[in-house]
Amino acid sequence: MKSNQMMQSTFLLIQLTTMAAGFMNNINSVVTHSHSHGRMKGATTSKITTSTGTSTTNIAAAANDNEGEVLAESNRRSFMKDLVMGGLVASGFMNSPLQANADANVNVVEENELVDVYFGVGCYWHIQHEFVAAEKTLLRRLDKDLTSRTGYAGGKGADKEGRVCYHNFSQIADYGKLGHGEVVGMKIPQTSIGDFAQEYFALFTAKGERVDPMDRGGEYRSLLGLPGGMDNASYPAVEAAATAKGMKLVLGKGNDPDTLGTKSVFVYDTLKFPFYQAEVYHQFHNDFQSPAYGKKYNDLANEAFLDNRLKVTGCPDRV
Repeated sequence: MKSNQMMQSTFLLIQLTTMAAGFMNNINSVVTHSHSHGRMKGATTSKITTSTGTSTTNIAAAANDNEGEVLAESNRRSFMKDLVMGGLVASGFMNSPLQANADANVNVVEENELVDVYFGVGCYWHIQHEFVAAEKTLLRRLDKDLTSRTGYAGGKGADKEGRVCYHNFSQIADYGKLGHGEVVGMKIPQTSIGDFAQEYFALFTAKGERVDPMDRGGEYRSLLGLPGGMDNASYPAVEAAATAKGMKLVLGKGNDPDTLGTKSVFVYDTLKFPFYQAEVYHQFHNDFQSPAYGKKYNDLANEAFLDNRLKVTGCPDRV
């Protein structure tokens, strides 16, 4: 019975498609005829000077063509939508298992949307290098697609100009005084949060400490940020990664203290505790704990700045 219904639905859709194709050919012939007349009257020309010389462009004709094409395209889409939707309803497709599968596919797309997250544990120079490697390995991203940026998060705000800055002689928006910690922010698929959490907890020592314990204070505390914080759909995966490392997750309240010796990580809601990009000179920087990462890696800062993945922060900087 179900097989017969499916065959009938398929046959009906084929008929509808054939009818639509014939109708569209008629519309196209009318539109083409109309466009040919539109070019014959009311057309004006304008000369545009370029680096290669002077060219003449028929502006009015182009505008008329574009307006006609937009209107025709709108009519075509409206007709196709009404025709196909009517056929789908008549065939019973809208209430079928096929429609349920289509809805499920839409949900998958939504789950894979990119989200803003951040992770921090000690100095952010080393952490950025590790997450750049993670983006390349886990997401197959090229240098031009990298989103990892050093920055600050976990504080209760910025200065009156919206700035959060590294320690500076001008005493402008000092991130430590504003209660922030050093982090690396990035855009990743929602479904990849668990994988990146595993990379994050792999950065801790076997005893659950950061690799640079000589850096002390809330600026170097362990913290991570997710959309919705602990209510994020992928939070269980993050919690599992923490448990596997023998660490605990604690709700961040903002301006939190150092986590050294506690084997704990503060969790923040990125909507309440957003990421603030660090200065350009802090991006893709060599780390004192490791051999120099090399000029190719360091030059990623210039590349990211030139294509607007890095912005001017308003803080004392080299740009």
